[in-house]
Order: sequence, then C-alpha cells, then structure tokens
Amino acid sequence: MTTTTPADVRPDPPHSPDDGSLAEFGYHQELHRSLGRYASFAAGFSFISVLTTVFQFFAFGYAFGGPVFFWAWPAVLVGQLLVAACFAELAARYPISGAIYQWSSRLSNLTFGWFAGWIMVIGQIVVVAAAALALQMVLPAIWSGFQLVGTDPSVTSQDGAANAAVLGVILLVLTTLVNIVDNRVMSLINRVGVTAEIIGAALIVVLLLTHSKRSPGITFHTTGAASSGLFGALAVGSFTAAYVMIGFDSAGEMSEETHNPRRTAPRTILTALGAAGLLGGMVILGGLLAAPSLTDGRLGVDGLSYVLTSSLGDGVGKVLLADVVVAIAVATLAIQTAACRMLFSMARDGQLPFSRRLARVTPRTGMPTAPALVVGVLAAALLLLNFASPDAFLAIGTTCIVMLYLAYAMVTGPLLIRRLRGQFTPEGTDETGGRLFSLGRWGIPVNTLALLYGLLMTVNLAWPRAAVYDPAGGHWYFQWFTVLFLAVTVLAGGGYRAYRKRATARSAVTERAVPEAVV
Repeated sequence: MTTTTPADVRPDPPHSPDDGSLAEFGYHQELHRSLGRYASFAAGFSFISVLTTVFQFFAFGYAFGGPVFFWAWPAVLVGQLLVAACFAELAARYPISGAIYQWSSRLSNLTFGWFAGWIMVIGQIVVVAAAALALQMVLPAIWSGFQLVGTDPSVTSQDGAANAAVLGVILLVLTTLVNIVDNRVMSLINRVGVTAEIIGAALIVVLLLTHSKRSPGITFHTTGAASSGLFGALAVGSFTAAYVMIGFDSAGEMSEETHNPRRTAPRTILTALGAAGLLGGMVILGGLLAAPSLTDGRLGVDGLSYVLTSSLGDGVGKVLLADVVVAIAVATLAIQTAACRMLFSMARDGQLPFSRRLARVTPRTGMPTAPALVVGVLAAALLLLNFASPDAFLAIGTTCIVMLYLAYAMVTGPLLIRRLRGQFTPEGTDETGGRLFSLGRWGIPVNTLALLYGLLMTVNLAWPRAAVYDPAGGHWYFQWFTVLFLAVTVLAGGGYRAYRKRATARSAVTERAVPEAVV
C-alpha cells in the first residue's frame, strides 16, 4: 500500500484536476467512490442530527438558562459557520478521508496533525456513545416497554442511566453491522434517514408553532433557570447549541467516496450546517412557545418529549417521537462512519497501533471493517459508565464536544498562520473547471474570528463547574471529567508517539548494524 512520506513536514502537493485518483497525495483509491451531492450533504447533516441532539440536550439548556438560552443558539451558529467556511476551503484543496488529521498535518507538520487527528478520533468515539444514549430520551416516552431496566425513565435517575446504556449498546451493534456491510447500503440508510429527519423536524416546527401558548418575547426571560445570572445562563445554555452544531466536517471525511469532491464537499459542509442551524433554532423556539408550563419543572427534566406528547397529544406526539428515533439511529451510524474514516486515514499512514489491519479495505464492500469494530466496541465500553452514575451522561456528552472543538482549533490555528505568512492561496479549479471555493480577502478576518471563537468555547465547555458536572456533590471526578479525560488522551498519545519514535530508532540502528556484521 502506498503511504505518505514519513517526514514530519508534509509538503503541499501540486494541484491536479483529476480527483478520480488520489495519487497526487500518495494514496491508492480503495474506498468506493459512489456518493453524490445529497449523500455528501446527508453525511454532514446526519452527524449534526438536529432531532437527536436537540431532544437530548434541550432539557439541560433550559434547566440552566431558562428560555433565554435560546439566544445562545444563533451565537454558536455564527461561530460555527466561521469555522465551516475555513473547512470548506480546505475540503476543496485536500479531498481526503480523515479530514481534520489530513488538514492539520498538511498545514503544520505531521506531529501536530497527528495529535489533532488523535484528539478528534477519540472525541468522535465519545460522540458515538453520547448519541446512542439519546434513545433513552425518546423510546420510553413512546412505550414503557422500552424501559428494560427498572421503572424510572429519567436520564438523571439510576434506572434511566442504566437503561440508556442497554439501549445504546443494542443500537451500536446495529450501526456496526451496517458499517461493515457496504458503503452503498450505509449511504442509502443515511439518505433515507436524513430525509425523514428533515420532514419530521419541519413538521414538528409547524405543529409546535401552531400550538403556541406564549409569544417569542418569552425568550428574553430566565424563568425556571438555575440562579446563575444572565451571562451564566447563556454560557451554560450554549452547551445545547455547541453539542448540536458539530460534525459538519463529515462531508470532508467522506471525500474519497464522493463524486467531484473538490466541488461538492465545500458546499455540502456549509449547507448541512446552515440547514441544521435553521431547523434546530426553530425546533427550540417552537418548544418554548408550546410548552404547557415553563415553571412546573418538567421542561428542565423531560425536555421536548414532554412538550410533544403534552401539547400535540399522545398519538401525534408519539409518531413524531418515532421519527426522532430514526434520526438518532442514523446520527449514530453517521458519527461512527466518520470515526471509522479517521482511523482508516491515520492507519493508512502507519500512524496507529495495528495500522496494517486498521487500514485494510474489503474490496467487495469498499469498507474498512476493523475500524468499525474498534469504534463500536470502544463506544459500547464508554456506555458502561452510565451504570456507575447518572452524571456520566453529561460528562460523556460535554467531553466529546470539547475534544471536537479543540481539534477544530488545531486546524484553524495553523491555517491562520499560513494565511498571515501568505502561504495559503487556494487557487486552482475543481472537477468541473470552476474556481475552488475561497474566502478571498475575507480569509484572515474570518479565520481569526473562527479560531478565537473555537478557543473561547473550548474553555467555556471544559470549565469544571460543580453545579453542572457534579450537582449532587461527592463525585469530584465527574466535575473534572472533561479535563482529566483530555489530559489522559494527550498523555496516552504522547506516550505512544515516544514509544514509536524509540522503536523506529532501534530498527534503524539494527538495519545499519546487520550489513556491518556481514562484512
């Protein structure tokens, strides 16, 4: 298998309009190139998955921010659009799987890019686990028979947390199987699921708005919020939007499987985020306006599931919740697929343990089987934390957001340095002869704001607030879980890199010594 140069510096390859081959980047075309524009859009939209994440984190955002937490949504959307615009430029220039790893290493050096990819793939695995946990917010509300463990379905209860883990593991078994079967099957399921989610989200918005009980002016109130002040309400309330609007780079992750990726991926990155941002904001607003009560405490515990079944009736509400179940399943599938492509891309460069096995693609299916199994098993193992404490849900969810935000900053940072040095000029043409997507003279200001936004949000999300991460007290490790998990991830990565460097050095010494002994 052809691999990239082992040197730490990764030079820019000359542009070639022939994206049917990856030869200019030093790779063979092994993944099946079968995805069109809508499938590329679906890859990004399903990772974001408005219905999955809004239903999963609405109650949290409302509990800490009250109705005013809605305004964190447009703020995060603007910030993420700045990041997405930078990524769109890179997707046009580097249409390769393992987008974050590939982009960061080519903008800086292989070592820095490796850490970006390492943090990103660990974060993606945690996101897979967090997405699978979302079933607990919906399935027991549809039918009590889905409460397989205990009787209390609330995710903050011991029964609910344990049941969420059981349902999540079942879902992960199914998504792992799909990620092994064939990329056309995976793409079909993804497209159908995204279509159902968009229709369902639009219908939910219409029905909630037509059942409004109050005016939009309520969004300026902190009614029902924890006593943290306006700034605190928005800072913590932004967790909901921050968790939803990640993963839009998945269109870039799937570039090696997309037709005309230089033209397609930049557009689908932006449209996936834009569409999800619009729909998600309307769903949140509709939920606030249609909720039976803002002060009875249920909105901060049961979230939108409570709003749908109470305002629209059990029949209609449960049908819409069934659509949310589809969205959760497809989101888990899409996130797992993105993590698989990241593992595959890093392994193909020989940058991971067991790289040869992880980089193997089954010719018949065009799918890297081993990464799918690794991601599925590790995500399922993370779900076991839910048996330890209900607080694990929030710890897992926040950890994955922080890791992805940090990985994004490890791309926008080197990109800004390149721009300031005049070394980033995305000139050239795409597969149709059109100009590559470019921010032009807006590149430096957009890139600067994207980096600052990403760093500020990373600090905001990782800040060890006891009221957020350890509300019951007595579990300091949950309060510091995100910081500790990130530290362990970096240290483990650094340890592996040091071990690999020593092993390479010993191998080189041995190779030099053998000929001398023979002589």
